[in-house]
Amino acid sequence: MRKVRVLINPKSGLPRGFSSLRQALDMHWDVAGTELTYQFTQSKEDGVAKAQRAVTDGVNIILVSGGDGTVSTISRVLVDTDVALGVIPTGSGNGFARHFGIPLAPSRAAEALVHAEERRIDVGLVNGLPFFVTCSMAWDAAFVRTFEKFPMRGILPYVFAGVQEFFDYERQDMDVTFDDGETLHLKSPMIMTVANLTQFGGGALIAPHAEDDDGKLEFIGALQKDFALLLANLGRLFNGSVSQIPRLVTRSSSRMTIERPKAAAIQVDGEMVEAPQRLDIVVKPFALRVLVPRKYGKNDDRG
Repeated sequence: MRKVRVLINPKSGLPRGFSSLRQALDMHWDVAGTELTYQFTQSKEDGVAKAQRAVTDGVNIILVSGGDGTVSTISRVLVDTDVALGVIPTGSGNGFARHFGIPLAPSRAAEALVHAEERRIDVGLVNGLPFFVTCSMAWDAAFVRTFEKFPMRGILPYVFAGVQEFFDYERQDMDVTFDDGETLHLKSPMIMTVANLTQFGGGALIAPHAEDDDGKLEFIGALQKDFALLLANLGRLFNGSVSQIPRLVTRSSSRMTIERPKAAAIQVDGEMVEAPQRLDIVVKPFALRVLVPRKYGKNDDRG
């Protein structure tokens, strides 16, 4: 008997009726040979506890209904286990789902995941904390802090938060050392992102060439003094040509160390996490089982 547990974050994204989501899941997943159960997560801690219980109960698949933050919270429990993760996206960015071509409509996602294949993907670790989509350390991290204060979700609040934090966030120089020994000295970087997958979310392809199973992480950096140039090339963030922006720094590496004068919070899969001056970032190959729709291909348009 295959055991499938659905963990639902009722606060994620726009209000959605549980009855319609359950109808879709029951239609496609409540079949002979499958035991389908549902639970709501009341908090981050509750989600972790329920995911741990599911692993102990011998669940084969956990379907997570939520945004990238919820997906990340649950996925950390599933690293190095045989439990497969399926994502039903209901967040504002849905970078994880977009990367793998999972439909953004919950009913279509439920159907697509039934016919999905299981694959093992890489996981990033920042000071030992797993991340699955991106982590960021400069303006690209700071605006998440402001975004979290908005009562609504969506792309527009991201824009407002970004504008506000451009003037408010505390700039500092950073040094980045990669696994080949190269060190970059970046003065007041505006963008400092390490990506495991292609997406920031919302269709923004911050690392269009990222592969989820190549044993590498993608580094993307840009200086604050180049803000006007970045703004003029904003469209490249959505058409997959971001690497063609002049003076944008990109590297692929399995390990990197970032050092900065002061400790500051970083963004990890859409959530703010306090972090020390030194950040040690590594890739953990093939550490998470994921349900991937069969039509997914590495050359697909993931925007």
